[in-house]
Amino acid sequence: MDNPLISLGIDAGNGAFKLYGASGGLELVSQVATACGQKVLATLGLRKQKAPLQVSNDRGSFYVGAGAHDYGRPVENLDVERFNGTPEMKALLHGSLTRYQQRYGKFASPLTIVVGLPNEVLTGNQAGQNLESVKRWMRGSHAWTADGESYSMEIADVKVASQVTGGLFDYLLNAEGHFIPERKGAFTHEVGVISIGFGTVELMVVNDRTPVPRFTTSSVSGVRRLLELVNDQGSYSLGELDTRLRAGHLDISTDLPIWESEVTGFVEKKWGKFWKRFSTVLIMGGGAILLKDRLLYHFGGKAYIPDQPVQAIARGLYRLTLLQQARNKGK
Repeated sequence: MDNPLISLGIDAGNGAFKLYGASGGLELVSQVATACGQKVLATLGLRKQKAPLQVSNDRGSFYVGAGAHDYGRPVENLDVERFNGTPEMKALLHGSLTRYQQRYGKFASPLTIVVGLPNEVLTGNQAGQNLESVKRWMRGSHAWTADGESYSMEIADVKVASQVTGGLFDYLLNAEGHFIPERKGAFTHEVGVISIGFGTVELMVVNDRTPVPRFTTSSVSGVRRLLELVNDQGSYSLGELDTRLRAGHLDISTDLPIWESEVTGFVEKKWGKFWKRFSTVLIMGGGAILLKDRLLYHFGGKAYIPDQPVQAIARGLYRLTLLQQARNKGK
């Protein structure tokens, strides 16, 4: 009997590529640079930096992950087109699959994945085309090398969901994909979801298991907006600033309050005071860590931030696959 497909939830974020499966989660910083063949020499008196992962596939050779922009020419394409299979997205997928297997062991079977994407990709006139493009480039056979080692993988099935949907099911489901009894009732009431990622702030409201279009939208006010405020002279790539931010070496004291006001102003404009009738307001994404105090104060006792706000979307998408698998077995 063939081994069953291996399920993964993937949050293909602009700030980091997150994977979550039965073994656990992994985050690969979404930095990509074209590899130019340059060598880094050890110099007496200076610390030698560990090189980022080098991925080579049919689209070229790239450095991926934290520090990639220090080693090659930065690639920073943050528009919707990147989700349709650009070279840097393929490099990030292969890089994250490499790191996941290095941490948890080689995959013994093909994958079935659920990919979380921003609302911008899944709405509008191009939504259907975007959906098919994502499935087309991700599904099928993949082959690449990472730091000279060969890898191959079959992705047998690809499903697509909004990132905020993953956040909702991370709240509703436990690690086995079962509804948490004390939270299941929220699924039949109004629940607000806020995902503050690198590129966008995503809002969604679900009322009795149905998204409410009037309260669902997105804005390009993600963490990149904070970095743009800091980088008003254009002296750094966004990836370089993101690395410094993650390491705690970036002074954001002046610009953080400005960005906080932009984010809360966007939420206020779309939701007004209607959020007071929601049973819960779920807040996740890397920006939730930076804005935790402000958002907890703003939403009072209704706010809920998960234990791993960065991994919550990928984890929720994985748990959703477990729920669906259990339902399919019961048919």
